[in-house]
Amino acid sequence: MIRYMLCPSPVGNLVVCEEAGRLAAVRLNEIPVGALPEETPVGKEASVQLEAYFQGRLKEFCLPLAWKGTPFRLRVWKALQDIPYGETRTYARVAEAVGSPKAVRAVGGACHDNPFLVVVPCHRVTGSNGQLTGYAAGLETKHFLLEHERRLSL
Repeated sequence: MIRYMLCPSPVGNLVVCEEAGRLAAVRLNEIPVGALPEETPVGKEASVQLEAYFQGRLKEFCLPLAWKGTPFRLRVWKALQDIPYGETRTYARVAEAVGSPKAVRAVGGACHDNPFLVVVPCHRVTGSNGQLTGYAAGLETKHFLLEHERRLSL
């Protein structure tokens, strides 16, 4: 059973989802069908860490994640966690990092389907010339998150 909490943020309400004691998802304004509103220890901790991130006091999340995906997507999502706060990588560079240099579009698909918005930083992935391309929560949100991190990295 998935339980969720709402976590207000500068980009909108983040929906923090927990299942079986692990963070199942962080979504923007999207409550999963059938999920129940309930505060849980994991949900509370995720909310605390997200608030600290937006206040500029946290640069790396430490939460128990419920990873669900293909082996390729799991490699991509874990590689995203290696992108330092305030920096970006191209889709091609992430594809190389996971050992599939020709799988640039598949990396884009994995980023789009990343269930852990902000926590697993797919917003740090850009197009080949550094341009902002696709983001499940919208390019405006991606731009905000990148600028937020850049501003605090100076």
